[in-house]
Amino acid sequence: MMAMSLAAAAQDIHLTAPEALSGIFGSISLVCWIFVLVPQLIENYKQGSAEAVSLAFIVVWFVGDIANLIGAIWAGLVPTVILIAVYFCFSDLALITQCVYYNVKNARKERKLSTRSNGTYDSEDEPLLSRRDSDNTGLPGSHRRKSSAASRLHRESVNRRDSLASIVEEETGGREWLKNTLCVVGILTVGTGAWAIAWSSGVWKPVPVVTDPQPMPIGAEILGYGSAVCYLGARIPQIIKNYRDKSCEGLSLLFFMLSLTGNLTYGAGILFHSTDKEYFLTNLPWLIGSLGTMVEDVTIFAQFRIYGDQSPFAVE
Repeated sequence: MMAMSLAAAAQDIHLTAPEALSGIFGSISLVCWIFVLVPQLIENYKQGSAEAVSLAFIVVWFVGDIANLIGAIWAGLVPTVILIAVYFCFSDLALITQCVYYNVKNARKERKLSTRSNGTYDSEDEPLLSRRDSDNTGLPGSHRRKSSAASRLHRESVNRRDSLASIVEEETGGREWLKNTLCVVGILTVGTGAWAIAWSSGVWKPVPVVTDPQPMPIGAEILGYGSAVCYLGARIPQIIKNYRDKSCEGLSLLFFMLSLTGNLTYGAGILFHSTDKEYFLTNLPWLIGSLGTMVEDVTIFAQFRIYGDQSPFAVE
């Protein structure tokens, strides 16, 4: 009975198209941010490495989330927003911890391998190597002919591997884009469905636009702009790292697709709610932090496209 009365009350509220779109985009954005770091956590686990991830990227993002959390508490925002901000901080810590763990673990492995490679060959191998070298010097020109033949066979083998790797990479890349696109479509569906259920059950109601809002505490506003600066600057170390490495291998493409979708829907949710000047200025730090980073996400997508075509078996 209570659920029915809530649903009836929800239906009595006049819902305009902009209010509905604002609610839908807000719900989609929330789902995106809940799952945004999961693909990179899984990718690091599968690779057994976090070398592709710029630790500065995640740390600066974490600082931005902390500033966002403190600003939300200071501004007295609703408990749901504060809880989501807390969740973001714990998610960042999980990814930072994973990256540090793999970096330390793999650094130790590299030191061990380096120590072993500096050792000498076993004495049993040395005569075999010596005999092999002496056999090559027995006939004039034999070493040159064998080297030439071996070099030709090596080039042919590398070319075959290069062609095969290009085909496999192209097919795998196509499947990866398709899988990630389907995941994003699933996120859009879940977010829209969650909003529809919340609206029909009366849990979600359109928030009236306050024409004369209370001024935000100056400290909370400063933290809001500080978090926006952190979000804008966080991706720069990752973009630089990708450029220096000429590779995006080990990065989760879905991670950045969810980030772009979350930022786009978050900004759209704010703008569809109201374009009133006071409301716009109040939310300006969060708009800058969300919509501004979309340019950097697009840059990383371009790097995925450019560096993804480079084969490790390419012959110069």
